[in-house]
Amino acid sequence: MTEKTIIWHNPRCSKSRETLALLESRGDALEIREYIDTPPGVDELKSVMAMLGFQSAHEWLRKTEPVYRELGLKAIEDEAVLLDAMSKNPKLIERPVVIHGGKAMIGRPPEQVLELF
Repeated sequence: MTEKTIIWHNPRCSKSRETLALLESRGDALEIREYIDTPPGVDELKSVMAMLGFQSAHEWLRKTEPVYRELGLKAIEDEAVLLDAMSKNPKLIERPVVIHGGKAMIGRPPEQVLELF
């Protein structure tokens, strides 16, 4: 049985669509999660952040999103507050995220995720 690959996908994002197409072309078992519609909880974010190898949620935030400025996240160092903001405002999560084999990677550029295999 092959291990399933999960992609946190936003169909409105070109990099996310390119990464999904790349994964589909491989023919692997794939779970597509439209994370804007089904946002991850704080514990799941913590787990995936560890798989990404990030030390801080700041490494994973989309700093160009208006809500980033509206919430004043640049000045916040409390990881719990940052992760809660990401869970409540999933547009803040840098995308797409591909999870495979206990590791995760951001598909920027899309080809980067192939390092997981």
